[in-house]
Amino acid sequence: MVAAILRILSRLFFRIELHGKSNVPKNSATGKNPLLIIANHESFLDGFLLGLFLPIRATFVVHTTVLNHWGFRQILRLTPYLAVNPTSPLAMKKVIKLLEAGESVVIFPEGRITVTGSLMKVYDGPGFVAAKTGATILPIRLDGAARSYFSRVSGKYPKSLFPKITLSILPATHLKMPDAPTAKLRRRMAGDAMRRIMQDMLFASRPVQTLFSAFLDAINIHGRKTLLVEDMRQEEENYGDLLKKSLALGRLTEKISSRGEAIGLLMPNVTNTVCLIFGMSAMQRVPAMLNYTAGTAGLQNACIAANIKTVLTSRQFLEAAKLTEIVSGLQKVNIIYLEDLRSKFSLIDKIWLMAYALWLPSWAVSNTEPDAPAVILFTSGSEGKPKGVVHSHHSILANIAQIRAVVDFSPSDKFMIALPLFHAFGFTCGGIMPLVTGSKLFLYPSPLHYRVIPEVIYDRGCTVLFGTSTFLANYAKFAHPYDFYKLRYVVAGAEKLNDEVRKAWTDKFGLRILEGYGATECAPVLAVNTPMANLAGTVGPLLPGLHARLEHVPGIENGGLLSVKGPNVMLGYYLYDNPGVLKAPEDGWYNTGDIVNIDENGFVKILGRVKRFAKIAGEMVSLETVEQIANQASPEHQHAASTQADAQRGENIVLFTTDTSLNREVLQSSAKKLGAPEIAIPRKIVVVSELPLLGTGKTDYVTLKNMAEQS
Repeated sequence: MVAAILRILSRLFFRIELHGKSNVPKNSATGKNPLLIIANHESFLDGFLLGLFLPIRATFVVHTTVLNHWGFRQILRLTPYLAVNPTSPLAMKKVIKLLEAGESVVIFPEGRITVTGSLMKVYDGPGFVAAKTGATILPIRLDGAARSYFSRVSGKYPKSLFPKITLSILPATHLKMPDAPTAKLRRRMAGDAMRRIMQDMLFASRPVQTLFSAFLDAINIHGRKTLLVEDMRQEEENYGDLLKKSLALGRLTEKISSRGEAIGLLMPNVTNTVCLIFGMSAMQRVPAMLNYTAGTAGLQNACIAANIKTVLTSRQFLEAAKLTEIVSGLQKVNIIYLEDLRSKFSLIDKIWLMAYALWLPSWAVSNTEPDAPAVILFTSGSEGKPKGVVHSHHSILANIAQIRAVVDFSPSDKFMIALPLFHAFGFTCGGIMPLVTGSKLFLYPSPLHYRVIPEVIYDRGCTVLFGTSTFLANYAKFAHPYDFYKLRYVVAGAEKLNDEVRKAWTDKFGLRILEGYGATECAPVLAVNTPMANLAGTVGPLLPGLHARLEHVPGIENGGLLSVKGPNVMLGYYLYDNPGVLKAPEDGWYNTGDIVNIDENGFVKILGRVKRFAKIAGEMVSLETVEQIANQASPEHQHAASTQADAQRGENIVLFTTDTSLNREVLQSSAKKLGAPEIAIPRKIVVVSELPLLGTGKTDYVTLKNMAEQS
């Protein structure tokens, strides 16, 4: 009777939603099949809610310190419980006995309530228990309790007296005892496996939304007055300001386009660009993020591939970036300037915005399916003409959910985004993720201002920085040792992280760079090292929800060609040779073109791209290895390898370097230290003043290939 009343009151105050009830194993209530129920730990309400709404009776494993509180002792009288210390191996033996007796057991693998709002350390004990007993694991995601006053989340996490709480029961799974030589290692590996199950649970329970609906949800959670975004004007704008701008700009794009049309955006990293993206999303227009560093030919090729007829830009931006002449060279494209478009916002539009759309934004916009195209990003063109990569709302938001399942970004964080928004890394992690999760954001117009960016990070108190190895190397070179005092996360992607860059950040700033790996086609993150799963020399484990397969490549022994499948994979390509026609990945599998090795713990090591292997006298040589040899020999300079045709050997390796003193003898000594083969030492060394770079920060290997053939 008491439980029934409490259940009614909980539904009334917390609007409890229970999903996935059918995932509970049918024979779990009979005691024939031991069931280990695991859940994330958001607040003091968690055990109470699970006890009320679980369709089966179970014994709760609680921390011994909980019994010190009179109120919790009264609540625990309503259900069976076992008080243990999760750090004690003996405590887990009691849990094993319960499961072996056929009892259903509820345990929180984190062992404590989260103070970040995200998954915290997962103890090894629950994983070892699951592997030892062979119990069925039933993951349950609690969402919303962290926003209550019963949570311990610190900082600027939003709190509400009665937040809406959702309980999602995920499909049951099992955990096999790992094969390892010692019990200690088996226990640790079982703990890692349990952590992955928890991360998969957080990802799989995500809501399916559009970009704009996710934006509106964030506004409802964090409040319209929450300050969020600033750019070089250094004026922080709140959620209410961003919503107003997004609706107004979306309304304006309706006047120059039709539903579903792709509109080219040629805009810098400013608040208006982000608002344009969300506004166009609200009105079923597809922003095509044009690379303004690509030149006239690159922009024209992108417009042709994606069948773009209209490009939206700003005169002020074109003049400041000296792009006026480049844009004037575009053919068969209607260039529309924001400065001119503002005059079309009529009195009726103003009434629509102020009297209706701002108050009922979800009613004022067009209904969009989550699987509809949300954005067109373009490949860097580092190996040919750029391709239009079409992503759905679902794929972008799925990638954000994957990232947040493994990294504890929170509203207390402030992102420094200097990577351009036309870059997949900058778009998803910089333009979208902070706004739909409540983290603050500083938008900086160019990643090339190496002296200024560290000062801005220091002045604005940024805690998260994304960059390429090249950019991070230059920031470290010019930064004061105290500029990055507040940074929590420094994540490198888009190119291989140089070991010297990693060392420089550790020595000068005491910061560990977390190397990741991605592709524009995957929205873009595929794998990343995290504080909970980090291995130097790798790009970390694959994100939750991703499936991988390796295909054998002749000449490569320890590795294979990586293909991936998952919810963050693109809808397809728009190609220059077949404009506007979507070419979907075959059976949903995307061929990354990268040769990788995946170890027994799931860590991915990049060996090189298929196109970045030289075939010399029938033997495959990775150009990444060639660059590694050069970096070891001359860490203070920049190096890049390419190939040229050779009638006798098939191909020759050409090394481009900024080091005037580098020679084969030095490279040979470096190769010996690294254990690299003699054949990987380049026969030709070309000194250049600087390496050609793309706007994304990647090395321009197309230009280098042409230089190699001409040298």
